[in-house]
Amino acid sequence: MQVSLETTSTLERRLTITVPAETVDKKVEKRLREMGKRAQMHGFRPGKVPFGMLKKRYGPGARDEVLGEVIRSSYAEAVSDNDLHPAGYPQIDAVKTEEGVDIEFVATLEVYPDIELADLSCVAIERPVASVEQGDIDRVINTIREQDRTFEDKTEGAAESGDRVVIDYSGSIEGEPFEQGSAEDAPLLLGSGQMIPGFEDGIVGMSCGESRDVPVTFPSDYAKSELQGQQALFAITLKSMEKPVLPELDESFLARFGVHDGNLETFREEVAQSMSRELKRAVQAKVRTQVMDSLLETHSFEVPSSAVMQECRHLSQQARERMQQQSGQQAELPELPANLFEQEARKRVRLSVIIGKIVDEHNLQVKDADLHAHMQEMVADFQDPERMMAWYKTNPDGKLDQIRHVVLETLVVDTVVAAAQVTEQACSYEEAVAPAPAKTEKKTDQEDAPVDEASSAS
Repeated sequence: MQVSLETTSTLERRLTITVPAETVDKKVEKRLREMGKRAQMHGFRPGKVPFGMLKKRYGPGARDEVLGEVIRSSYAEAVSDNDLHPAGYPQIDAVKTEEGVDIEFVATLEVYPDIELADLSCVAIERPVASVEQGDIDRVINTIREQDRTFEDKTEGAAESGDRVVIDYSGSIEGEPFEQGSAEDAPLLLGSGQMIPGFEDGIVGMSCGESRDVPVTFPSDYAKSELQGQQALFAITLKSMEKPVLPELDESFLARFGVHDGNLETFREEVAQSMSRELKRAVQAKVRTQVMDSLLETHSFEVPSSAVMQECRHLSQQARERMQQQSGQQAELPELPANLFEQEARKRVRLSVIIGKIVDEHNLQVKDADLHAHMQEMVADFQDPERMMAWYKTNPDGKLDQIRHVVLETLVVDTVVAAAQVTEQACSYEEAVAPAPAKTEKKTDQEDAPVDEASSAS
């Protein structure tokens, strides 16, 4: 086999591969003789059909099969011998397959870039440092109780945040009512944020049977564009209200959370342990986000459009599946445009290249002990951790491979953090577990280039 390699662009390679005709002919003959052992033809016993007749009847089909195998195997061999790392499938052109002539074809492919790692010591990481305090435990337990609250009639006093009320309301703008601006016997949980800002606050302090005019301003991003930014006046009548009643921390309540001895301290310890795990995961997530953002900011390179396009399709499929689950529709939703996911897809491909380079240079490997420890943390909050552990290990949908990838990313993060400039930022538990604010992403020159599916090597 002869191979000629050309670099046609930064990431595109062209392989011209020639396979001797003799190699193909021998494979075709071998294939025909194997077929002859089973072939049945009128006038001949099974396995006794003359080779010439076999070749006449089955030769073209056998040759096509062999050619396909030869093209695939010789391409794979050429890629390996030239130490190429393809991104997606090649485009096969200019195929010469005439019998008796050397087989020749051209494979055009995109490759992943071979990047140079930036100095990881220049990466700056801010690690949140917090602990679970008794007050934090009290707040979480109170939240658990609120999720299980009941309501009872409240006939005296004023409405408060957390009360459930029934109201009539009628809205107007400059004295004129507007469409869908009024309702009767409308239930509302005060403090839920269900209504526009200022509406629920205006009800707080009202008594049963009281009416009040509440001025509000519609948000600039309100769903109905004709109401955006408009000042309105709502005439509200409070018809009834109920106050929340939290369950007592008694034996029956604790038993529902697995504390059958009725010991409140045991319950608090379990809550504290769960909060500690949540705190650890939150800190790890924030550090991971900073690491990945820093890796993207400190590495600039072109990525193969075929890999970006493939990731776009993957993200599109995931989005369609989520939308289908949320809508409850059985019919498959139409494919979403690839450009909706291009920026995220390009980011993921760039990160995969950088992460792969770190894994290779630092020889990172996921050990069984690392995998087991991570899975134990994953299942710790389930009622039956061992059962969940067994499910992950035997799940046929590749869950174990997904977990292995997560652990490998954790090793990459640990490697970067070990080399980075890390400062610790003291904060409260609530601050540590709160989601980080969304970051405005900067585009590189390469990210401005659109993905062209037609030009993809796949």
